[in-house]
Amino acid sequence: MAREYRLGVTRKAANVLVRALLARGLPITGGTGFLLTTRGRKSGVDRTTPVNVLEVDGDRWLVSPYGRVGWVHNLRADATARLWRGRRRETWEVEEADAATAGRILRVYVRKIPVTAPFFDAKLGDPADVFAAEADRHPVFRLARSRA
Repeated sequence: MAREYRLGVTRKAANVLVRALLARGLPITGGTGFLLTTRGRKSGVDRTTPVNVLEVDGDRWLVSPYGRVGWVHNLRADATARLWRGRRRETWEVEEADAATAGRILRVYVRKIPVTAPFFDAKLGDPADVFAAEADRHPVFRLARSRA
């Protein structure tokens, strides 16, 4: 059974540290770490959180390893993702992936960022269709068009 994501004191502290490092332009987590800013679906206020951007077969992907968290709901309401690290700023339109595509991306994501593996029922060696079966719990978005 996969672990459930909880934003406790330790994770909040880690997010503050990671956010500060990314804001200064440090390429942590192997260069995949970015800050994602979305517009709050209810409040309209900008929300920023650290994420990893995965590149697979020439496409860039946002994966929510912790489930349907706030930024997922915000992207579903407004499909605009603003990614930044240091002075580098990018604005993208996103498209949510179907289960089959998401399964393939989730499999790669867990292999590249294994710290997220406990949040999945699928195991590292499982085929993509096993990951696809839980795609509804781990939304995946393709960075579709740059809005530079």
